[in-house]
Amino acid sequence: MEVTSNVPVEDGQVWGGGNKPLNASYGKMMMWFFIVSDALTFTGFLVSYGFSRFKNINSWPIADEVFTHFPFLHGIDAPMYYVALMTFILIFSSVTMVLAVDAGHHMNKAKVTFYMLLTIIGGAIFVGSQAWEWKNFIKGEYGALETKGGQILQFVNSETGKRESIQDFAIGIASERKTHESNNGIWFKNEKSLPNVSVAEVKKGFFANPELVIRTEQLTSEGRKTVLSRENSLIKIEDAINVVEGANLIHNEYGNRLFADFFFFITGFHGFHVFSGVVINIIIFFNVILGTYEKRGHYEMVEKVGLYWHFVDLVWVFVFTFFYLV
Repeated sequence: MEVTSNVPVEDGQVWGGGNKPLNASYGKMMMWFFIVSDALTFTGFLVSYGFSRFKNINSWPIADEVFTHFPFLHGIDAPMYYVALMTFILIFSSVTMVLAVDAGHHMNKAKVTFYMLLTIIGGAIFVGSQAWEWKNFIKGEYGALETKGGQILQFVNSETGKRESIQDFAIGIASERKTHESNNGIWFKNEKSLPNVSVAEVKKGFFANPELVIRTEQLTSEGRKTVLSRENSLIKIEDAINVVEGANLIHNEYGNRLFADFFFFITGFHGFHVFSGVVINIIIFFNVILGTYEKRGHYEMVEKVGLYWHFVDLVWVFVFTFFYLV
């Protein structure tokens, strides 16, 4: 049985909607499909983060105490300042991308070139800033001890209420401490680098400084870390078995190790998106200079990459909210 349609189809058209359903080109539709699928991926990651945080809410690190660094201001407590600056730069780059797309609609090559360049610079600054944040997060600042159960013990001066670095009060002990090397035996297994101080040295320095107390990763009802008394601190420190400096996928001096795992994965995944966007923008930028889109008679490619860039910026708003603000 032959099925016919009463809808007239003009030459060169597909279906009744033509070659451009919803008045969008094939390339633009595919970009929207990618954005929707990627949005679902990020949603899954953030929902997993939220569930893990809710389950471990009493031991979750406080962002204001983790992200306190600012370039060229060593030793100055600047909670969230640099992260806020990074966010502003990325959002501003989204504004310049809008201006580039608008200039493309008016076939203004000079303005497209200028605003694309500003977008690339903003994206590159953000990626570099994120790498700098990673460096400080991995390196750490104060250090901590870890118990056998994985609980993190930080140190506070009871008189000033400020964190104390374990390297500042640890007292050296004359003992041989070196990393296992391949020439030490027939069977060799790679060993991570040793911390700057040992558990025994930290304990010795803690006993010699009566103003020091321990702060655990557990949060009080006011949302602050629990600070133990000197007597309880002397008891608690005996449970320590490891020195933790900075954060990695196994240990985390800031608190619950899941925080570091999610931080590396989600911000790294987003950073990869931004880096990819910068590379794509550079390619489009040079095509604009070469006059590729002038010859085509439109700048739709700038608009398509603009959709991707706005999506990346929007995702960062959610990542910023989940990790740094909430």
